[in-house]
Amino acid sequence: MSRAEDTEKKIKKLKDVEISVPIVYGNISFWLGKKANEYQSHKWTVYVRGATNEDLGVVIKRAVFQLHSSFNNPTRVVESPPFELSEAGWGEFEIAITLYFQSDVCDKPMNLYHHLKLYPEDESGPMSTKKPVVVESYDEIVFPEPSEGFFARVQSHPAVTLPRLPAGFTLPPVPVEDASKRKRGDTKDHPLSQWFMNFSEADELLQLAAARQQVQAHIAKLRRQISLIDGQHQQLKSTSDQ
Repeated sequence: MSRAEDTEKKIKKLKDVEISVPIVYGNISFWLGKKANEYQSHKWTVYVRGATNEDLGVVIKRAVFQLHSSFNNPTRVVESPPFELSEAGWGEFEIAITLYFQSDVCDKPMNLYHHLKLYPEDESGPMSTKKPVVVESYDEIVFPEPSEGFFARVQSHPAVTLPRLPAGFTLPPVPVEDASKRKRGDTKDHPLSQWFMNFSEADELLQLAAARQQVQAHIAKLRRQISLIDGQHQQLKSTSDQ
């Protein structure tokens, strides 16, 4: 058996279970006003944050932001939360964001794409150095059949939406998390947080995710019942054939 196969065998998966992580990604840009020049008219920050501004480090290991080729070192790697990048420039362009997850979460990275927005929609109006342009998108990362270790580790983490496990199901113990360490990566007190958008649809989407998880749990229960009935049927058939 190869090492990869051996590792896969040791990682126990939770069947018919999903973990979802609501995120927001986008940018905030400020016009520099009198400080603006031909090459730097705006200062901007692009980021990936938790939908409730909680620390995403429990799920995401690193984020890679691919900027326009005109920037020095256009591939920027952020190794810890908050996952953000600040720069200055004059042009709008598409930023590719690649999220790499913790080892017990997912092996495959996730790609997001955000078009950097510097100028307001109403370009005829006056620009302000105090009121930024804010463009954000809401998304939900879903992890089907998570590992037991991942599920146990995020049981009480507010950035993660978890389904209910069957009664009597026990998870492996995990070390007690240092709450202060978790808060280091959140964006609740971020200097730009006053400009973050509130997504009214976020609560509705979370409710839909919870409902979907309940449906899947019900389907799993029905499958077990069908399997039990099939087993009893086969047993009765074998008895009648004798």
